[in-house]
Amino acid sequence: MGRITYVTGGARSGKSYFAEKKVFETKKERIYIATALSFDDEMKERVHLHKLQRGEKWITIEKYKNITELLEEYKESDKIILLDCLTNLVSNNMIMDREIDWDNFPQKEVQNLESEIKIEVQKLIKFIKESNLDMVIVSNEVGMGLVPAYALGRCFRDIAGRINQLVAKESDEAYLIVSGLELKLK
Repeated sequence: MGRITYVTGGARSGKSYFAEKKVFETKKERIYIATALSFDDEMKERVHLHKLQRGEKWITIEKYKNITELLEEYKESDKIILLDCLTNLVSNNMIMDREIDWDNFPQKEVQNLESEIKIEVQKLIKFIKESNLDMVIVSNEVGMGLVPAYALGRCFRDIAGRINQLVAKESDEAYLIVSGLELKLK
């Protein structure tokens, strides 16, 4: 039965470094699920630096949806997965392959979109718990800042916040990282 560790914190809090450390401590073979998409030079450089920080010997999967299908071949193996990060998964599922006028997007459609994302995440959680795989999930804490001034930002914050709650609840362990310091939540 797979275990889930949830790691959250603000931007540049040290959460990815902490999560990588948790993965290395297990001494298991490692799978990295990268949910970010590189559209510009800055993001490409960030991805490059993360790869250097992690080091070699990772199976890397770059995907933000239908992740369980890609993990099926590893289901019975004794590996550990680092998903970095959940908030990129949420945002990419919100905007990729969609043309939405967020300023005029009906609330019912926002709820439908959130349901799609929730189903994707629940499917992943169920898959991990029924497998031999362990997973560390990194996510940005989105509820401690200002209310975004634009509709897309508010929808993202609300959906990501509820998805974070779901994963935190279903996790076996949960950590909040602030300024490189960890606080074990459960």
